[in-house]
Amino acid sequence: MKKSNSKKLTNCLVTTVFLVLVVAFSLLNQPNASAQSQTPSITTQSTPAPITSVAANVRHLLQTNECVGCNLIGAKLKDTNLQAANLENANLQGADLERANLQGTNLAGANLQGADLGKTNIIGANLERANLFDADLEKANLTDANIVGANLQGADLEDSIRPQGFTIQ
Repeated sequence: MKKSNSKKLTNCLVTTVFLVLVVAFSLLNQPNASAQSQTPSITTQSTPAPITSVAANVRHLLQTNECVGCNLIGAKLKDTNLQAANLENANLQGADLERANLQGTNLAGANLQGADLGKTNIIGANLERANLFDADLEKANLTDANIVGANLQGADLEDSIRPQGFTIQ
C-alpha cells in the first residue's frame, strides 16, 4: 500500500513541477507591458488622400482639368469643356460625354467602355490603348486623334469623322 501512495505522490510531484515549468516559460515569452508607449502615434501624409467618390472626382476634374487614373464610372459630363484635360488611365465606363469638348485631351489607357461620346469633339486627343468597347461615337470628330492600340470593337462610329487612314472593318 505504501508503494502505491508513494507512486501517486511522485506522479503528482512530477506533474506539478512540469506545470510550474510550462507556466514559467509562458511568462518569459510575454511582451513587457512597461515598454508600451501610452502616447498616441501621429501619422503624417506627404500626399493627399485619394479621392474615391465619382462626384468628388468630377469636382476635382472640373477644378484642375486633371484626374489621372480616377474613378469616373457613369459620370455625367454632357456638354462639358474638358479641352486638354489629363484623364490618362481614368475609368469613364458608361460615362455621358455627349457633345463634350475633348480636343487635345489625354485619354491614353482610359476605360470608355459603353461611354456616350456622341457628337463629341475629340480632335487631336490621345486615345492610345483606350478601351472604347461598345462606346457611342456617333457623329464624333476624331480628326488627328491618336487611336493606336485603342479597342474600338462594337463602337458606334456612324457618321463620325475618323482619323486619316482609319477604316471600319
